[in-house]
Amino acid sequence: MPNVASLSELYDAVIVGSGAGGGMAAHVLTRAGARCLMLEAGGWFDPARDSKWLEWEYDAPGHGGGDYVSPMNYFMAAVGGWTVPGEPYLTAPGEQWMWFRSRMLGGRTNAWGRISLRNGPYDFQAFSRDGKGFNWPITYEELAPYYTNAEELIGVFGSQENIENLPNGHYLPPPAPRCYELLIQRGSQKLGIPCIPSRLAVLTRPHRGRPACHYVSQCGRNCRMGSNFSSPAVLLTAARQTGKLDIRTNAMAREVLVGADGRARGISYIDKRSRREISVRARTVVLAASSCETARLLLNSRSARFPNGLANSSGLVGKYLMDTVMSNVTGYFPALAGLPPHNDDGVGGMHLYIPWWECAAQARGALPFTRGYHAEIYGGHAGMPMPGIFQGTEKLTGGGYGAALKQSCRHLYGAFVNLSGRGEMIANDSSYCEIDNQTLDQWGIPVLKFHFQWGEDELQMARHMQSTFQEIVKAAGGQVFSAAGKESRWGISVGGQGIHEVGGARMGASPKTSVLNPHCQAWDCPNLFIADGAPFVGLAEKNPTLTILALAWRTAENVTRLARLGTV
Repeated sequence: MPNVASLSELYDAVIVGSGAGGGMAAHVLTRAGARCLMLEAGGWFDPARDSKWLEWEYDAPGHGGGDYVSPMNYFMAAVGGWTVPGEPYLTAPGEQWMWFRSRMLGGRTNAWGRISLRNGPYDFQAFSRDGKGFNWPITYEELAPYYTNAEELIGVFGSQENIENLPNGHYLPPPAPRCYELLIQRGSQKLGIPCIPSRLAVLTRPHRGRPACHYVSQCGRNCRMGSNFSSPAVLLTAARQTGKLDIRTNAMAREVLVGADGRARGISYIDKRSRREISVRARTVVLAASSCETARLLLNSRSARFPNGLANSSGLVGKYLMDTVMSNVTGYFPALAGLPPHNDDGVGGMHLYIPWWECAAQARGALPFTRGYHAEIYGGHAGMPMPGIFQGTEKLTGGGYGAALKQSCRHLYGAFVNLSGRGEMIANDSSYCEIDNQTLDQWGIPVLKFHFQWGEDELQMARHMQSTFQEIVKAAGGQVFSAAGKESRWGISVGGQGIHEVGGARMGASPKTSVLNPHCQAWDCPNLFIADGAPFVGLAEKNPTLTILALAWRTAENVTRLARLGTV
Protein backbone atom coordinates (compact mmCIF):
# COMPACT_ATOMS: atom_id res chain seq x y z
CA MET A 1 0.00 0.00 0.00
CA PRO A 2 1.49 3.41 -0.90
CA ASN A 3 2.37 5.81 1.93
CA VAL A 4 0.87 8.82 0.15
CA ALA A 5 -2.73 9.14 -1.02
CA SER A 6 -4.72 11.92 -2.64
CA LEU A 7 -8.47 12.32 -2.29
CA SER A 8 -10.15 13.25 -5.54
CA GLU A 9 -13.05 15.40 -4.29
CA LEU A 10 -12.57 19.15 -4.66
CA TYR A 11 -14.11 20.96 -1.69
CA ASP A 12 -15.09 24.60 -1.63
CA ALA A 13 -13.09 24.98 1.58
CA VAL A 14 -10.87 22.89 3.81
CA ILE A 15 -10.78 24.03 7.44
CA VAL A 16 -7.91 23.00 9.70
CA GLY A 17 -9.06 22.94 13.33
CA SER A 18 -12.46 22.47 14.94
CA GLY A 19 -12.39 24.85 17.92
CA ALA A 20 -13.89 28.32 18.23
CA GLY A 21 -12.53 29.70 14.96
CA GLY A 22 -12.78 26.54 12.88
CA GLY A 23 -16.23 25.74 14.20
CA MET A 24 -17.50 29.24 13.45
CA ALA A 25 -15.98 29.19 9.95
CA ALA A 26 -17.73 25.87 9.27
CA HIS A 27 -21.01 27.20 10.64
CA VAL A 28 -20.99 30.31 8.44
CA LEU A 29 -19.60 28.71 5.28
CA THR A 30 -21.96 25.72 5.27
CA ARG A 31 -24.97 27.97 5.86
CA ALA A 32 -23.87 29.89 2.77
CA GLY A 33 -23.90 26.62 0.79
CA ALA A 34 -20.17 25.86 0.71
CA ARG A 35 -19.06 22.23 0.69
CA CYS A 36 -16.45 21.99 3.47
CA LEU A 37 -13.97 19.48 4.84
CA MET A 38 -12.74 19.91 8.41
CA LEU A 39 -9.46 18.36 9.58
CA GLU A 40 -9.01 17.77 13.32
CA ALA A 41 -5.75 16.44 14.79
CA GLY A 42 -7.55 14.79 17.71
CA GLY A 43 -10.29 12.22 18.02
CA TRP A 44 -14.06 12.47 17.87
CA PHE A 45 -15.88 14.03 20.83
CA ASP A 46 -19.61 14.07 21.43
CA PRO A 47 -20.50 16.13 24.54
CA ALA A 48 -23.75 14.23 25.07
CA ARG A 49 -21.95 10.91 25.09
CA ASP A 50 -18.32 11.50 26.09
CA SER A 51 -18.37 14.12 28.86
CA LYS A 52 -16.93 12.89 32.19
CA TRP A 53 -20.03 14.15 33.92
CA LEU A 54 -21.36 13.33 37.37
CA GLU A 55 -18.45 11.00 38.12
CA TRP A 56 -16.84 11.20 41.54
CA GLU A 57 -13.48 12.86 41.97
CA TYR A 58 -12.19 9.87 43.93
CA ASP A 59 -12.69 7.70 40.84
CA ALA A 60 -9.64 9.35 39.26
CA PRO A 61 -6.46 7.25 39.07
CA GLY A 62 -4.73 7.32 42.46
CA HIS A 63 -7.85 9.03 43.85
CA GLY A 64 -6.62 12.25 42.30
CA GLY A 65 -3.09 12.07 43.69
CA GLY A 66 0.17 12.59 41.84
CA ASP A 67 -0.13 14.27 38.48
CA TYR A 68 -3.85 14.83 38.94
CA VAL A 69 -3.55 17.40 41.72
CA SER A 70 -3.99 20.18 39.20
CA PRO A 71 -6.81 22.26 37.69
CA MET A 72 -6.16 20.23 34.54
CA ASN A 73 -6.95 16.99 36.34
CA TYR A 74 -8.26 13.65 35.20
CA PHE A 75 -11.84 14.83 34.78
CA MET A 76 -11.16 17.83 32.55
CA ALA A 77 -12.65 17.32 29.10
CA ALA A 78 -9.45 18.38 27.35
CA VAL A 79 -7.49 15.55 25.71
CA GLY A 80 -3.83 16.48 25.92
CA GLY A 81 -2.73 19.38 28.08
CA TRP A 82 0.65 20.96 28.68
CA THR A 83 2.33 17.97 27.09
CA VAL A 84 1.14 15.74 24.27
CA PRO A 85 2.96 12.38 23.98
CA GLY A 86 5.02 12.23 20.82
CA GLU A 87 4.46 15.91 20.04
CA PRO A 88 7.21 17.91 21.79
CA TYR A 89 8.07 21.57 21.57
CA LEU A 90 11.18 23.47 22.62
CA THR A 91 11.93 26.69 24.47
CA ALA A 92 14.97 28.91 24.11
CA PRO A 93 17.63 28.52 26.84
CA GLY A 94 16.77 30.49 29.96
CA GLU A 95 13.20 31.21 28.85
CA GLN A 96 9.86 29.63 29.73
CA TRP A 97 6.76 28.83 27.72
CA MET A 98 3.85 26.47 28.38
CA TRP A 99 1.83 25.32 25.39
CA PHE A 100 -1.57 23.79 26.12
CA ARG A 101 -3.06 21.64 23.36
CA SER A 102 -6.37 19.80 23.35
CA ARG A 103 -6.38 17.02 20.78
CA MET A 104 -10.11 16.44 20.32
CA LEU A 105 -13.03 17.62 18.21
CA GLY A 106 -13.82 21.12 19.44
CA GLY A 107 -10.37 21.63 20.94
CA ARG A 108 -10.23 23.88 23.98
CA THR A 109 -13.86 24.98 23.67
CA ASN A 110 -14.69 21.78 25.55
CA ALA A 111 -13.00 22.88 28.77
CA TRP A 112 -12.56 26.67 28.74
CA GLY A 113 -13.85 29.11 31.35
CA ARG A 114 -16.47 30.45 28.88
CA ILE A 115 -15.70 34.06 29.82
CA SER A 116 -17.03 36.06 26.88
CA LEU A 117 -15.92 39.71 26.85
CA ARG A 118 -15.91 42.11 23.93
CA ASN A 119 -12.76 44.06 23.17
CA GLY A 120 -13.46 47.76 23.51
CA PRO A 121 -12.75 50.68 21.15
CA TYR A 122 -9.46 51.48 22.92
CA ASP A 123 -8.23 47.90 22.49
CA PHE A 124 -8.30 48.17 18.70
CA GLN A 125 -6.46 51.52 18.60
CA ALA A 126 -4.15 51.18 21.62
CA PHE A 127 -1.02 52.48 19.88
CA SER A 128 -2.80 55.74 19.10
CA ARG A 129 -3.53 56.17 22.83
CA ASP A 130 -0.17 55.34 24.40
CA GLY A 131 2.37 54.74 21.63
CA LYS A 132 2.97 51.08 22.53
CA GLY A 133 2.26 47.94 20.54
CA PHE A 134 0.27 48.33 17.34
CA ASN A 135 -3.14 49.44 16.13
CA TRP A 136 -5.49 46.89 14.62
CA PRO A 137 -6.49 47.61 11.00
CA ILE A 138 -10.14 47.40 12.03
CA THR A 139 -12.19 49.26 14.63
CA TYR A 140 -14.59 48.12 17.32
CA GLU A 141 -17.47 49.48 15.28
CA GLU A 142 -16.57 47.17 12.39
CA LEU A 143 -16.54 44.08 14.59
CA ALA A 144 -19.48 45.00 16.87
CA PRO A 145 -22.20 43.40 14.67
CA TYR A 146 -20.26 40.13 14.68
CA TYR A 147 -19.91 40.21 18.47
CA THR A 148 -23.70 40.53 18.61
CA ASN A 149 -24.16 37.66 16.15
CA ALA A 150 -21.84 35.42 18.18
CA GLU A 151 -23.44 36.27 21.53
CA GLU A 152 -26.92 35.64 20.20
CA LEU A 153 -25.85 32.31 18.67
CA ILE A 154 -23.89 30.82 21.58
CA GLY A 155 -25.84 32.39 24.49
CA VAL A 156 -23.99 34.66 26.94
CA PHE A 157 -25.26 35.88 30.30
CA GLY A 158 -24.36 39.32 31.61
CA SER A 159 -25.61 42.80 32.42
CA GLN A 160 -25.61 46.25 30.83
CA GLU A 161 -23.10 48.26 32.86
CA ASN A 162 -21.95 51.09 30.55
CA ILE A 163 -18.34 50.81 31.72
CA GLU A 164 -15.67 52.64 29.76
CA ASN A 165 -14.02 50.38 27.16
CA LEU A 166 -16.15 47.40 28.23
CA PRO A 167 -18.91 47.36 25.61
CA ASN A 168 -22.32 46.06 26.54
CA GLY A 169 -23.51 43.00 24.65
CA HIS A 170 -26.51 40.85 23.82
CA TYR A 171 -27.12 39.01 27.11
CA LEU A 172 -29.24 36.48 28.91
CA PRO A 173 -29.97 37.27 32.59
CA PRO A 174 -27.02 36.68 34.95
CA PRO A 175 -27.27 34.21 37.85
CA ALA A 176 -27.49 35.48 41.41
CA PRO A 177 -24.13 35.99 43.19
CA ARG A 178 -22.89 33.45 45.69
CA CYS A 179 -22.18 34.43 49.30
CA TYR A 180 -18.40 34.68 48.93
CA GLU A 181 -18.78 36.74 45.75
CA LEU A 182 -20.96 39.21 47.64
CA LEU A 183 -18.20 39.56 50.24
CA ILE A 184 -15.69 40.42 47.51
CA GLN A 185 -18.17 42.79 45.90
CA ARG A 186 -18.67 44.71 49.15
CA GLY A 187 -14.95 44.90 49.77
CA SER A 188 -14.34 46.15 46.22
CA GLN A 189 -17.04 48.78 46.48
CA LYS A 190 -15.47 50.13 49.67
CA LEU A 191 -12.38 50.86 47.58
CA GLY A 192 -14.33 52.35 44.69
CA ILE A 193 -13.69 49.31 42.49
CA PRO A 194 -16.63 47.87 40.49
CA CYS A 195 -17.59 44.22 40.85
CA ILE A 196 -20.27 43.25 38.35
CA PRO A 197 -22.02 40.17 36.93
CA SER A 198 -19.75 38.00 34.82
CA ARG A 199 -20.26 37.48 31.11
CA LEU A 200 -20.10 33.74 30.46
CA ALA A 201 -21.26 31.55 27.57
CA VAL A 202 -23.56 29.52 29.83
CA LEU A 203 -27.33 29.50 29.37
CA THR A 204 -29.48 30.83 32.21
CA ARG A 205 -32.67 30.19 30.24
CA PRO A 206 -33.49 27.87 27.31
CA HIS A 207 -31.93 29.17 24.12
CA ARG A 208 -32.08 27.95 20.52
CA GLY A 209 -33.17 24.45 21.53
CA ARG A 210 -30.60 24.09 24.32
CA PRO A 211 -31.72 23.86 27.97
CA ALA A 212 -30.72 26.26 30.71
CA CYS A 213 -27.86 25.33 33.03
CA HIS A 214 -29.10 23.43 36.07
CA TYR A 215 -26.03 24.13 38.20
CA VAL A 216 -24.07 20.91 38.16
CA SER A 217 -21.05 23.26 38.23
CA GLN A 218 -18.69 20.95 36.34
CA CYS A 219 -18.20 22.88 33.09
CA GLY A 220 -14.57 21.81 32.86
CA ARG A 221 -15.88 18.35 31.97
CA ASN A 222 -17.93 19.89 29.14
CA CYS A 223 -21.72 19.73 29.38
CA ARG A 224 -23.77 16.72 28.42
CA MET A 225 -26.86 18.92 28.11
CA GLY A 226 -25.22 21.54 25.88
CA SER A 227 -26.12 24.31 28.32
CA ASN A 228 -22.69 25.83 28.01
CA PHE A 229 -21.05 26.68 24.72
CA SER A 230 -18.65 24.36 22.95
CA SER A 231 -17.90 24.06 19.27
CA PRO A 232 -19.21 20.45 18.95
CA ALA A 233 -22.45 21.18 20.80
CA VAL A 234 -23.34 24.39 18.95
CA LEU A 235 -21.31 25.17 15.83
CA LEU A 236 -20.45 21.74 14.45
CA THR A 237 -23.90 20.31 15.16
CA ALA A 238 -25.48 23.10 13.11
CA ALA A 239 -22.90 22.82 10.32
CA ARG A 240 -23.34 19.05 10.00
CA GLN A 241 -27.12 19.44 9.81
CA THR A 242 -26.68 21.33 6.51
CA GLY A 243 -25.21 18.21 4.92
CA LYS A 244 -22.32 20.35 3.70
CA LEU A 245 -19.62 19.41 6.24
CA ASP A 246 -17.33 16.38 6.29
CA ILE A 247 -15.08 15.94 9.33
CA ARG A 248 -11.90 13.88 9.41
CA THR A 249 -10.51 13.33 12.89
CA ASN A 250 -7.00 12.11 13.77
CA ALA A 251 -5.80 14.18 10.80
CA MET A 252 -2.51 15.93 11.66
CA ALA A 253 -1.99 18.74 9.16
CA ARG A 254 1.58 18.82 7.81
CA GLU A 255 1.57 21.64 5.24
CA VAL A 256 -0.55 23.82 3.01
CA LEU A 257 -0.18 22.66 -0.58
CA VAL A 258 0.50 25.47 -3.07
CA GLY A 259 0.31 25.46 -6.86
CA ALA A 260 2.72 27.03 -9.34
CA ASP A 261 0.51 30.12 -9.37
CA GLY A 262 1.10 30.69 -5.65
CA ARG A 263 -2.46 29.82 -4.67
CA ALA A 264 -3.29 27.28 -2.00
CA ARG A 265 -4.71 24.09 -3.47
CA GLY A 266 -5.30 22.01 -0.34
CA ILE A 267 -3.73 20.42 2.72
CA SER A 268 -1.37 17.52 3.24
CA TYR A 269 -2.07 15.69 6.50
CA ILE A 270 -0.99 12.55 8.33
CA ASP A 271 -3.72 10.04 9.12
CA LYS A 272 -2.64 9.23 12.69
CA ARG A 273 -4.22 5.77 12.61
CA SER A 274 -2.63 4.50 9.40
CA ARG A 275 0.35 6.92 9.48
CA ARG A 276 -0.24 7.55 5.78
CA GLU A 277 0.15 11.01 4.27
CA ILE A 278 -3.02 12.17 2.53
CA SER A 279 -3.61 15.28 0.46
CA VAL A 280 -6.99 16.93 0.07
CA ARG A 281 -8.01 19.55 -2.46
CA ALA A 282 -10.00 22.74 -1.92
CA ARG A 283 -10.66 26.06 -3.60
CA THR A 284 -10.06 27.87 -0.30
CA VAL A 285 -7.98 27.01 2.76
CA VAL A 286 -8.99 28.25 6.23
CA LEU A 287 -6.48 27.73 9.05
CA ALA A 288 -7.93 27.63 12.57
CA ALA A 289 -5.62 25.18 14.30
CA SER A 290 -4.83 27.64 17.17
CA SER A 291 -2.33 30.49 16.96
CA CYS A 292 0.89 28.53 17.45
CA GLU A 293 -0.21 25.49 15.46
CA THR A 294 -1.27 27.74 12.58
CA ALA A 295 2.10 29.52 12.64
CA ARG A 296 3.83 26.13 12.65
CA LEU A 297 1.80 24.98 9.66
CA LEU A 298 2.67 28.12 7.68
CA LEU A 299 6.37 27.93 8.53
CA ASN A 300 6.47 24.25 7.54
CA SER A 301 4.78 25.03 4.20
CA ARG A 302 7.99 25.85 2.36
CA SER A 303 8.44 25.73 -1.38
CA ALA A 304 10.58 27.31 -4.10
CA ARG A 305 8.07 30.15 -4.27
CA PHE A 306 7.83 30.48 -0.46
CA PRO A 307 11.26 29.41 0.89
CA ASN A 308 10.64 30.97 4.32
CA GLY A 309 7.18 29.55 4.74
CA LEU A 310 3.80 30.35 3.29
CA ALA A 311 2.43 33.90 3.66
CA ASN A 312 5.75 34.98 5.18
CA SER A 313 7.16 37.58 2.79
CA SER A 314 7.01 40.05 5.69
CA GLY A 315 9.02 37.68 7.91
CA LEU A 316 6.34 38.05 10.59
CA VAL A 317 4.86 34.55 10.75
CA GLY A 318 5.38 33.34 14.32
CA LYS A 319 6.24 36.83 15.58
CA TYR A 320 4.59 38.91 18.30
CA LEU A 321 3.29 35.99 20.32
CA MET A 322 1.21 37.11 23.32
CA ASP A 323 -0.46 35.60 26.38
CA THR A 324 -2.49 36.92 29.29
CA VAL A 325 -0.67 38.32 32.34
CA MET A 326 -1.74 36.49 35.51
CA SER A 327 -1.03 36.91 39.22
CA ASN A 328 -3.06 35.58 42.17
CA VAL A 329 -3.87 36.40 45.79
CA THR A 330 -5.80 34.08 48.10
CA GLY A 331 -7.68 35.32 51.15
CA TYR A 332 -9.00 33.46 54.19
CA PHE A 333 -12.42 34.65 55.34
CA PRO A 334 -13.40 33.71 58.92
CA ALA A 335 -17.02 34.59 58.12
CA LEU A 336 -17.10 31.68 55.67
CA ALA A 337 -15.54 29.11 58.04
CA GLY A 338 -17.69 26.51 59.75
CA LEU A 339 -20.79 27.13 57.68
CA PRO A 340 -23.21 24.20 57.48
CA PRO A 341 -23.12 22.23 54.22
CA HIS A 342 -25.25 23.87 51.56
CA ASN A 343 -25.60 23.88 47.79
CA ASP A 344 -24.15 26.97 46.16
CA ASP A 345 -22.71 25.32 43.07
CA GLY A 346 -24.05 27.71 40.46
CA VAL A 347 -22.55 27.64 36.98
CA GLY A 348 -19.07 26.22 36.50
CA GLY A 349 -17.43 29.61 36.86
CA MET A 350 -17.72 32.97 38.55
CA HIS A 351 -21.02 34.82 38.87
CA LEU A 352 -19.27 38.16 39.54
CA TYR A 353 -15.98 39.61 38.35
CA ILE A 354 -13.99 42.83 38.58
CA PRO A 355 -13.56 44.62 35.23
CA TRP A 356 -10.76 47.09 34.49
CA TRP A 357 -11.81 50.29 36.17
CA GLU A 358 -8.84 52.63 35.67
CA CYS A 359 -9.13 53.71 32.03
CA ALA A 360 -8.94 57.38 32.99
CA ALA A 361 -5.85 56.90 35.17
CA GLN A 362 -4.29 54.81 32.42
CA ALA A 363 -4.93 57.55 29.84
CA ARG A 364 -3.24 60.25 31.94
CA GLY A 365 -0.24 58.08 32.79
CA ALA A 366 -1.01 57.89 36.49
CA LEU A 367 -0.20 54.16 36.72
CA PRO A 368 3.25 52.52 36.66
CA PHE A 369 2.20 50.35 33.70
CA THR A 370 0.28 50.66 30.44
CA ARG A 371 -3.09 49.05 29.63
CA GLY A 372 -5.16 47.15 32.21
CA TYR A 373 -6.42 43.94 33.80
CA HIS A 374 -9.53 42.36 35.26
CA ALA A 375 -9.93 40.06 38.27
CA GLU A 376 -11.67 36.70 38.37
CA ILE A 377 -13.11 35.33 41.63
CA TYR A 378 -12.78 31.64 42.50
CA GLY A 379 -13.09 29.33 45.49
CA GLY A 380 -15.17 30.17 48.50
CA HIS A 381 -18.00 27.70 48.05
CA ALA A 382 -18.73 24.26 49.40
CA GLY A 383 -19.22 22.17 46.27
CA MET A 384 -17.74 18.74 45.74
CA PRO A 385 -14.04 18.95 46.79
CA MET A 386 -11.48 18.50 44.05
CA PRO A 387 -8.23 16.58 44.57
CA GLY A 388 -5.69 18.67 46.43
CA ILE A 389 -8.25 21.22 47.64
CA PHE A 390 -7.00 21.18 51.23
CA GLN A 391 -3.34 21.76 50.45
CA GLY A 392 -1.98 24.59 52.55
CA THR A 393 -4.63 24.46 55.28
CA GLU A 394 -1.92 23.28 57.71
CA LYS A 395 -0.95 26.96 57.91
CA LEU A 396 -4.17 27.53 59.84
CA THR A 397 -4.77 24.14 61.49
CA GLY A 398 -1.26 23.47 62.74
CA GLY A 399 -1.27 20.09 60.98
CA GLY A 400 -2.52 16.99 62.79
CA TYR A 401 -4.04 13.76 61.59
CA GLY A 402 -7.11 11.58 61.94
CA ALA A 403 -10.46 12.91 63.15
CA ALA A 404 -9.01 16.26 64.29
CA LEU A 405 -7.52 16.94 60.86
CA LYS A 406 -10.78 15.99 59.13
CA GLN A 407 -12.74 18.31 61.38
CA SER A 408 -10.32 21.16 60.70
CA CYS A 409 -10.66 20.64 56.97
CA ARG A 410 -14.44 20.62 57.21
CA HIS A 411 -14.34 23.83 59.24
CA LEU A 412 -12.06 25.62 56.79
CA TYR A 413 -13.51 24.28 53.55
CA GLY A 414 -15.10 27.08 51.54
CA ALA A 415 -13.40 29.84 53.55
CA PHE A 416 -10.71 30.59 50.94
CA VAL A 417 -11.31 32.95 48.03
CA ASN A 418 -8.89 33.51 45.19
CA LEU A 419 -8.57 36.72 43.18
CA SER A 420 -6.86 35.97 39.88
CA GLY A 421 -5.69 38.77 37.62
CA ARG A 422 -6.00 38.65 33.84
CA GLY A 423 -4.02 41.44 32.21
CA GLU A 424 -3.07 42.77 28.80
CA MET A 425 0.29 41.94 27.27
CA ILE A 426 1.84 44.39 24.84
CA ALA A 427 3.36 42.70 21.78
CA ASN A 428 7.16 42.68 21.84
CA ASP A 429 9.96 41.60 19.51
CA SER A 430 11.33 39.03 21.99
CA SER A 431 8.23 36.81 22.02
CA TYR A 432 7.84 34.52 19.03
CA CYS A 433 7.98 30.94 17.79
CA GLU A 434 10.07 29.41 15.04
CA ILE A 435 10.64 26.01 13.47
CA ASP A 436 13.35 23.75 14.88
CA ASN A 437 14.21 21.55 11.91
CA GLN A 438 16.38 19.26 14.03
CA THR A 439 13.46 18.03 16.13
CA LEU A 440 10.50 16.16 14.66
CA ASP A 441 7.30 14.99 16.27
CA GLN A 442 6.19 11.38 15.96
CA TRP A 443 4.52 12.23 12.64
CA GLY A 444 7.79 13.48 11.15
CA ILE A 445 6.80 17.15 11.28
CA PRO A 446 9.34 19.76 12.52
CA VAL A 447 8.34 21.22 15.89
CA LEU A 448 8.16 24.75 17.30
CA LYS A 449 10.75 26.46 19.43
CA PHE A 450 9.47 29.27 21.64
CA HIS A 451 11.05 32.52 22.75
CA PHE A 452 9.13 34.53 25.33
CA GLN A 453 9.69 37.51 27.62
CA TRP A 454 7.42 39.68 29.71
CA GLY A 455 8.07 43.41 29.45
CA GLU A 456 8.33 45.92 32.28
CA ASP A 457 4.69 46.93 31.79
CA GLU A 458 3.56 43.36 32.48
CA LEU A 459 5.77 43.05 35.58
CA GLN A 460 4.46 46.30 37.03
CA MET A 461 0.92 45.17 36.24
CA ALA A 462 1.47 41.97 38.25
CA ARG A 463 2.80 44.09 41.13
CA HIS A 464 -0.34 46.26 40.98
CA MET A 465 -2.53 43.13 40.96
CA GLN A 466 -0.85 41.91 44.14
CA SER A 467 -1.29 45.14 46.08
CA THR A 468 -4.86 45.72 44.86
CA PHE A 469 -6.08 42.20 45.53
CA GLN A 470 -4.63 42.24 49.04
CA GLU A 471 -6.48 45.50 49.71
CA ILE A 472 -9.73 43.96 48.47
CA VAL A 473 -9.32 40.88 50.68
CA LYS A 474 -8.78 43.04 53.76
CA ALA A 475 -11.64 45.41 52.89
CA ALA A 476 -13.92 42.39 52.51
CA GLY A 477 -13.09 41.13 56.01
CA GLY A 478 -10.51 38.53 55.04
CA GLN A 479 -6.90 37.77 55.84
CA VAL A 480 -4.27 37.45 53.12
CA PHE A 481 -3.48 33.74 53.00
CA SER A 482 -1.07 33.61 50.06
CA ALA A 483 0.46 36.37 47.96
CA ALA A 484 3.63 37.07 45.99
CA GLY A 485 6.39 39.64 46.25
CA LYS A 486 9.34 41.04 44.36
CA GLU A 487 11.42 37.89 44.85
CA SER A 488 8.93 35.92 42.72
CA ARG A 489 8.44 38.71 40.21
CA TRP A 490 5.08 39.51 41.81
CA GLY A 491 3.78 36.03 41.02
CA ILE A 492 3.58 36.68 37.30
CA SER A 493 2.58 33.61 35.31
CA VAL A 494 4.77 31.68 32.90
CA GLY A 495 4.14 32.60 29.26
CA GLY A 496 1.41 30.38 27.84
CA GLN A 497 0.08 29.45 31.28
CA GLY A 498 -2.97 31.63 30.67
CA ILE A 499 -3.88 29.44 27.66
CA HIS A 500 -4.75 32.64 25.80
CA GLU A 501 -1.90 32.62 23.31
CA VAL A 502 -2.62 34.80 20.28
CA GLY A 503 -0.60 36.40 17.50
CA GLY A 504 1.85 34.82 15.11
CA ALA A 505 0.14 35.89 11.86
CA ARG A 506 -1.10 39.37 12.55
CA MET A 507 -3.50 41.34 10.38
CA GLY A 508 -2.59 44.80 9.15
CA ALA A 509 -2.87 47.48 6.50
CA SER A 510 0.31 46.64 4.57
CA PRO A 511 1.93 43.40 3.34
CA LYS A 512 5.28 44.73 4.56
CA THR A 513 4.15 44.94 8.20
CA SER A 514 1.60 42.14 8.49
CA VAL A 515 0.78 38.61 7.36
CA LEU A 516 -2.92 39.15 6.68
CA ASN A 517 -5.07 41.95 5.33
CA PRO A 518 -7.94 43.45 7.41
CA HIS A 519 -10.17 40.51 6.41
CA CYS A 520 -7.70 37.88 7.69
CA GLN A 521 -6.76 36.98 4.10
CA ALA A 522 -3.09 36.25 3.41
CA TRP A 523 -1.42 39.00 1.43
CA ASP A 524 0.81 36.45 -0.35
CA CYS A 525 -1.84 33.80 -1.04
CA PRO A 526 -5.32 35.17 -1.85
CA ASN A 527 -7.28 31.97 -1.16
CA LEU A 528 -5.72 31.39 2.28
CA PHE A 529 -7.53 32.72 5.38
CA ILE A 530 -6.91 32.43 9.13
CA ALA A 531 -9.77 32.16 11.62
CA ASP A 532 -8.17 31.55 15.03
CA GLY A 533 -6.20 33.84 17.39
CA ALA A 534 -3.17 34.17 15.09
CA PRO A 535 -4.43 37.39 13.39
CA PHE A 536 -4.61 39.27 16.73
CA VAL A 537 -2.60 42.49 16.78
CA GLY A 538 -2.94 42.93 20.54
CA LEU A 539 -4.26 40.94 23.48
CA ALA A 540 -6.54 43.04 25.65
CA GLU A 541 -7.35 42.16 29.25
CA LYS A 542 -10.44 40.47 27.86
CA ASN A 543 -10.37 36.71 27.29
CA PRO A 544 -9.92 36.18 23.52
CA THR A 545 -12.49 33.52 22.60
CA LEU A 546 -15.43 35.83 21.87
CA THR A 547 -13.21 37.95 19.62
CA ILE A 548 -12.00 34.80 17.83
CA LEU A 549 -15.64 33.83 17.22
CA ALA A 550 -16.58 37.29 15.96
CA LEU A 551 -13.50 37.59 13.72
CA ALA A 552 -14.06 34.09 12.32
CA TRP A 553 -17.67 34.97 11.46
CA ARG A 554 -16.50 38.13 9.68
CA THR A 555 -13.72 36.25 7.88
CA ALA A 556 -16.03 33.47 6.69
CA GLU A 557 -18.53 36.01 5.38
CA ASN A 558 -15.71 37.59 3.40
CA VAL A 559 -14.70 34.19 2.00
CA THR A 560 -18.28 33.74 0.82
CA ARG A 561 -18.37 37.22 -0.73
CA LEU A 562 -15.10 36.71 -2.59
CA ALA A 563 -16.16 33.25 -3.76
CA ARG A 564 -19.31 34.71 -5.29
CA LEU A 565 -17.17 37.31 -7.05
CA GLY A 566 -14.92 34.52 -8.33
CA THR A 567 -11.74 35.96 -6.77
CA VAL A 568 -10.90 33.02 -4.48
